[in-house]
Amino acid sequence: MTDAPIPAAAALRPGAGRMGLYLLLGFAAGLPFYLFSATLSLRLAKHGVDIVIIGFFAWVSLMSTIKFAWAPLLEKYDVPGFGRFWGKRPGWIMLSQLAIFASALGMAFTAKDTSLPLTALFAVLLAFWTSTLEIAADGWRVELAPHADEQGPLVAANQWGYRTSMVIASGGAIFLADKFDWTIAYLAVAVLAFLPFPVLAALRPGHADASGRMAALLTGTLASLGAIVASIVAVGAVGWVLLAAIGSVGISNPGVASYWVFGVCLLPFILLGVAVPWLRKLPWDAPLRRSAAVGPYVDVAWRYGIVVIPILLFVSVYRTGDVMANTLSHPLFNALGYSLKSIAAADAYVALVAGILGVTMGGILAAKAPMGWALVIGGIMSALSNWIFAWLAHQAPGGPIWFSLFGLQVTAGDFDLYLAMALDQFGHGFEGAVFVVYLSLLVNPRFPSAQYALFSGLAFLIPRLLAGLSGVFQKAIGYDGFFLMAGAMSLGALIFLPFIVGARPKPDDTPAGATA
Repeated sequence: MTDAPIPAAAALRPGAGRMGLYLLLGFAAGLPFYLFSATLSLRLAKHGVDIVIIGFFAWVSLMSTIKFAWAPLLEKYDVPGFGRFWGKRPGWIMLSQLAIFASALGMAFTAKDTSLPLTALFAVLLAFWTSTLEIAADGWRVELAPHADEQGPLVAANQWGYRTSMVIASGGAIFLADKFDWTIAYLAVAVLAFLPFPVLAALRPGHADASGRMAALLTGTLASLGAIVASIVAVGAVGWVLLAAIGSVGISNPGVASYWVFGVCLLPFILLGVAVPWLRKLPWDAPLRRSAAVGPYVDVAWRYGIVVIPILLFVSVYRTGDVMANTLSHPLFNALGYSLKSIAAADAYVALVAGILGVTMGGILAAKAPMGWALVIGGIMSALSNWIFAWLAHQAPGGPIWFSLFGLQVTAGDFDLYLAMALDQFGHGFEGAVFVVYLSLLVNPRFPSAQYALFSGLAFLIPRLLAGLSGVFQKAIGYDGFFLMAGAMSLGALIFLPFIVGARPKPDDTPAGATA
């Protein structure tokens, strides 16, 4: 008896079911994101942690950047139990859901931040498993909808769910922290992060002759527990080694740290420039192209040739403004004196509506307009989204009461905060939807998970490395200078567009009937 997989497109036909699935998966990925990024930065600021150290915590998000390092494992292996019944990609999503729940619990019970290394451990674990969920979900999306007109609606649904859950994990968590404490806030989000799991478990089988749903659940859960324990040990060991190594090169000296950061930013492109001419000549049966570990990445260079360098440079800079704003926006709100209640309202009501509108408009534009123009408009929106925070840095809370928002009295100063947040979330939601469609179109459908992980990971390599130095930049040029600089970086990415908009991949040379 064989376990014949049901084709993804057949198992999930276009329509409300597929849209609902990606709304759910976006929700599952967005919930934990703010817990180790913006909400954590505000939590650390409230506990009096220095702005430079808060900036260093932005490097936790590098887990999403380097996710291509383990993405091939998701292409090759199934999760025991889960994979056999539901299929490869749903199986990995379910494992990630369990691990996200466990990691969020860890962050909840270390919420006093009395031990920053322990806080960092659970934040990194949460980022790792969130990235793993994204690898599987993105690969599944590319399989389901390989064309731009199909990607637009799926991306929009995914981003609606993502941004809705981010609002819950930011505005909702901050509201609970104000009313109770940070432990309760993180526990509540951990419970919500687990809710998509039973929905996924109720999906139809991913194999034509799959049987034993409960046995698959039990086997998959036990395998997941083993994977969670192994990840705690691995992250703890690697973290200890890295902290020792970073300390030896002078992490306490921001000048030295910045040299290392800029060196790491440039290294991948230097190595790629040297390797592309050689990789371009490899035949279809060359070991590097057929390797499960590196074949999907060699394929990117083989298909695009030397133009892959401006493509990856563009990809690596385009979202800089978004990442930089996410790193220091909440410490800015705290420094200006806004209350947790006002920040929670900005993150909840304002961000939700503005973000969904931005995602919707960006998804429509990406599906209907030439991609080059869509990317230009997205870059301009990103720049404006940062520059509004440079303006906010010169405002202050308080002033006369203008109106009430869901029972919360809004002063003139509060309105400044809500206006800035609305423009920020609309602009970055718009830019993000356009960008996801662009990245999806770069991917070879033969390697959807691994190649999307590569592109989306490199998209945040430079921004997140720089974000780790955001506290250093802020101390040097202030909040207004910092956000002016971040907006200019978003516009700077557009200089690569003339080199990449006409790029077309080389046709596959694998002979018919041969194993790729």
